[in-house]
Amino acid sequence: QVQLVESGGGLVQPGGSLRLSCAASGFTFSNYAMIWYRRGPGKERELVASIASVGGSTNYADSVKGRFTISRDNAKNTVYLQMDSLKPEDTAVYVCNAKHVLRQYAIWGQGTQVTVSS
Repeated sequence: QVQLVESGGGLVQPGGSLRLSCAASGFTFSNYAMIWYRRGPGKERELVASIASVGGSTNYADSVKGRFTISRDNAKNTVYLQMDSLKPEDTAVYVCNAKHVLRQYAIWGQGTQVTVSS
């Protein structure tokens, strides 16, 4: 019932672009900040980008700043991650996370694979 489903991952060449989507259902989407995490092979989970519940405030990891853009459409219960100028080191499973603005409660998606390779 409470669910986040990512889509849009795939194989892309270095310098290419992908747009990830995360569709939310079963909860009040506008009460949650949304976060994209990623975990590459042999690496710890890394926070990639976050956006406030109303969409006005965003934060990015230094490694993706200027290349990735997070956005949300509360009317569609969806958060996006536009990824441009992709690098091989961006290869990872990208996971969507919803964090309640007031409570210690979070929802995790299953993830979508992004592979950047020539």
